[in-house]
Amino acid sequence: MPVKEKELRKQLLALLQGGNSHMDVDDAVADLPPDKINAKTRSTPYSIWHILEHMRIAQRDILDFITDPAHVSPDFPDGYRPRADIRADETLWNRTLDRFRADLKAFQKMVKDPETDLFSDIPHAPGYTIFRELLLVADHNAYHIGEIAMLRQELDAWPPDAPYLTGEGSAEPDSL
Repeated sequence: MPVKEKELRKQLLALLQGGNSHMDVDDAVADLPPDKINAKTRSTPYSIWHILEHMRIAQRDILDFITDPAHVSPDFPDGYRPRADIRADETLWNRTLDRFRADLKAFQKMVKDPETDLFSDIPHAPGYTIFRELLLVADHNAYHIGEIAMLRQELDAWPPDAPYLTGEGSAEPDSL
């Protein structure tokens, strides 16, 4: 494999895993009190579980889109998010998180496999490449992980000693 492609795959893995310019899903939900899984703010119709389940559904849809020519995506947008009135218990929370992690690992395995052609059209989806779909997954996850982090702050459910989004900043606008 050419050096440039190795580096590209390395960077794709880092993007999927998080931790460079954004936290990963495990950091976003670490030490989340169980009573906050279903909590909502006045201005947000969805809970942290709703956001995580939406991420799982969308990520799974993209994985199936790549790997299964017969796959039919859910109706947009309703098929990509759970109903707002559904509440997750601890079992459902853990199942959502475990399935999300498993599908993310499947994408990471795809990137690590030198046989995966990142740039040719997906045979059953002309105009779409695995590379495009990987970027879509990483972008979508990063966006919603940020939402989870902000919702945790609004719910006063962010650990005070966590390194993300806590404390006072020190940067001055003109110094950037």
